[in-house]
Amino acid sequence: MAATRVEVNIPGEAPYDVRIGDEVLDGIGAWCQRTAALAYAPQVLVISDENVAPLYLARAKASLERAGFKVPDIVVPAGESSKSVEVVSELWEAMAALGLTRDCAVLALGGGVVGDLAGFAASTFMRGITVVQAPTTLLAMVDSSVGGKTGINLEAGKNLVGTFCQPSYVCASTDCLATLSEREWRCGCAEVAKSAVVDSDDFFFWLAENAPALMARDTEVATQAIARCVVFKADVVAQDKTESCGVRECLNYGHTLAHAIEKLSGYGTFSHGAAVAEGMRFAAALAHELVGASLDFVNAQADLLDALGLPRLPWTADPAAALDAMKRDKKARAGQVRFVLLRDVGDWEICEVDDDVILAQLQAWNASAPKEA
Repeated sequence: MAATRVEVNIPGEAPYDVRIGDEVLDGIGAWCQRTAALAYAPQVLVISDENVAPLYLARAKASLERAGFKVPDIVVPAGESSKSVEVVSELWEAMAALGLTRDCAVLALGGGVVGDLAGFAASTFMRGITVVQAPTTLLAMVDSSVGGKTGINLEAGKNLVGTFCQPSYVCASTDCLATLSEREWRCGCAEVAKSAVVDSDDFFFWLAENAPALMARDTEVATQAIARCVVFKADVVAQDKTESCGVRECLNYGHTLAHAIEKLSGYGTFSHGAAVAEGMRFAAALAHELVGASLDFVNAQADLLDALGLPRLPWTADPAAALDAMKRDKKARAGQVRFVLLRDVGDWEICEVDDDVILAQLQAWNASAPKEA
């Protein structure tokens, strides 16, 4: 099957291509050579992690070297803990020691953690050098590799330090998905579901119909899902590049509770996608109470998440602690927690929700949580 190409056009930024297809990683060097921001780069530093590097680093480096680039690499520990001030500081020092200059580039080879970390390091080193994203997980292909958000975590919360830095090229090589665990596959499916619910009836009903095929990892369906998510996100980001006028905030659907779950349960206890799915369910229940979302919508979203292997989590937390985590999230404003709430598929608004309402909803949510098996 031929690769699918999506062009991302963000006002004020150079357009960039997202190529989606089997083994497109093997051609990444040639595509980088054709990209104006990289054509004359003396070095392309590949940043990967300990899980991804043994699988795909040699392929990426070989393609880049065939295209004439000098290709050093840095491998960081796998997992959310690498998105830290300490690790990014080590990357900056290594980049300086390698002699990277402003005409060099960084290739992020890995999942969302590597993409966020490498993108942040590149966007801040020498006030910004070119970034290429080569996502290797479904989650990164459908979401974090496109749109230019980078970030690292603080003890206080997730992604509290970051930049907006659009990549110059995104290489989504779908053959890399074959090595994903079931947990990571479902994690990516949650972000596909989020995009479909926020986007349109067309995407939502397409996903509902094709959920079994996506869960079976059908290559054609997975490619279509990735392309649909990229088109949706690119359109949103084109309207609101730096999340300054409210449009881009729709991409945070489900994330208000999700980030609290990740923080309070301990990063890695639940996948990001599983936490987002839980957050989507909670937001739908809240929307039913506050903005008139129908039970038909609440149930249709629940059915879709169930079909994608994303059931309710056996998770509870002290409501006050969960509320405090939400207040520390970067989406809060003046101590007020904000939720993306949907009245129906594609019909959303940003709502500031009072603390007492959130606490009451969290208490009810805890009471309905499934028990550990």
